[in-house]
Amino acid sequence: MEPIKRIALVAHDHCKRDMVEWVEWNRQVLLRHQIICTGTTGRLVEDALTKLGQKGSGSTITKLKSGPFGGDQQLGAMIAEGKIDVLIFFWDPMQPQPHDVDVKALLRIAVLYNIPCACNRATADFLISSHLIDERYVPVVRDYTDYLQRRIDM
Repeated sequence: MEPIKRIALVAHDHCKRDMVEWVEWNRQVLLRHQIICTGTTGRLVEDALTKLGQKGSGSTITKLKSGPFGGDQQLGAMIAEGKIDVLIFFWDPMQPQPHDVDVKALLRIAVLYNIPCACNRATADFLISSHLIDERYVPVVRDYTDYLQRRIDM
């Protein structure tokens, strides 16, 4: 990971207000990095930063599809391709989601590729305030060669 991180922001509907408040509070740090969001979250984040006069301060916001329309899967693919360094995902533990399997897959891929992942505001606060957020960092990635080369009897 380079000093400028590619930070993915995702929030379920009942968590979007928290995400916008969190982004407003942490905008100075976030604007030093690239921001990637699922659709609706991206629009709200962009609106909040524009309202604060912060849009265009060096950071780019890439908006993917909305989560239920494939945005979570797009993010998962970007993680697998090494195009996401940090995932901030405020998911709603009290509401079933029509795309629960996609949510689970996204969280699984974040763990598989060992990227920092915050699923609530407190963890996101710890992550964004770490000195590592602005430094080069090389995460330890487990070697899955044995798994990929395993023999399949048919």
